[in-house]
Amino acid sequence: MAARIYTDKDADLRWLKGKTCAVIGFGAQGQAHSLNLKDSGFTVMVGLRPPSKSRAAARGRGLKVFDTAEAVCRADVIFLALPDTEMPAIYKKEIAPHLRPGKTLLFAHGFAIQYRTIIPRKDVDVVMVAPKGLGPMVRREFVAGRGAPGLIAVHQDFTGFAKKTALAWAKGIGCTRAGVIETTFKEETETDLFGEQAVLCGGTSQLIRAGFETLVRAGYPAELAYFECLHELKFIVDLIHEAGISGMHALISDAASWGALTVGRQVIDRSVQQRMEMILRQIRSGKFAREFIREIKSGRRRYKKLLKESEGHLIEKTGRKLRDRMRWKRSA
Repeated sequence: MAARIYTDKDADLRWLKGKTCAVIGFGAQGQAHSLNLKDSGFTVMVGLRPPSKSRAAARGRGLKVFDTAEAVCRADVIFLALPDTEMPAIYKKEIAPHLRPGKTLLFAHGFAIQYRTIIPRKDVDVVMVAPKGLGPMVRREFVAGRGAPGLIAVHQDFTGFAKKTALAWAKGIGCTRAGVIETTFKEETETDLFGEQAVLCGGTSQLIRAGFETLVRAGYPAELAYFECLHELKFIVDLIHEAGISGMHALISDAASWGALTVGRQVIDRSVQQRMEMILRQIRSGKFAREFIREIKSGRRRYKKLLKESEGHLIEKTGRKLRDRMRWKRSA
């Protein structure tokens, strides 16, 4: 069954008119949402802690800034634009005590709700608007008159109008220009984590390193291995992004296409898919979330160790040297 895609005609901005929107946090997504909503004509404020360095940046963009608790008191819709690791403590101390019946809590990712690091009171709406793009892209596409695609979901509908609010917010930040898909907090969380771990971040980075190490061990220069296994990846991903996998095949050489079609399945075979299925089971059971939360609470010791090992890999040293020579990229 195909998912329904909502566009501008399905969303009514009047559901946010007369309401005050508070964006808690001013990172990449916080900036994009607050500025896009402001440009769409809504009353927007930013909630930040008193020592936050982001206060000056937010005010410099023409936004009103309040302490987090005061912003929550003033707002009708509260967007938690915070890291999953910081959100529970800030919610407990500065958000939950100031919620009132009928307000809306809005998330851009379902982790906190799905894994119950936050349990909202029952008399508020809880929705999600999740742009499928990084904050700078969400802002850039909006300014260009386009929009980043996105997802919406309703976890709790106390007022009976939660979905209308979510669609209005999605339209206010430009997502309905490209189309938004209705999902659930559970589906969004599980598919997002799986994509990050198995394909986009974990799987891709390990595939790059494995290819790099194979060439270096075979006696090829590290610089050549870097170009072939990492540098050129962007060009291929851009083709896939613009034209799909089949479109990519049509735009590369016959040798590259034949090799991809015949050898790719030897690298990513059924055993890899079986391990992916195991990864998905760990996400769906909550095992990954429990281990992640435990690691964060215990001081991130293993996390820091793994990051340090990653930073010391030969591909990183090679890449820093080569990227420094490509100064033309910075001015392009």
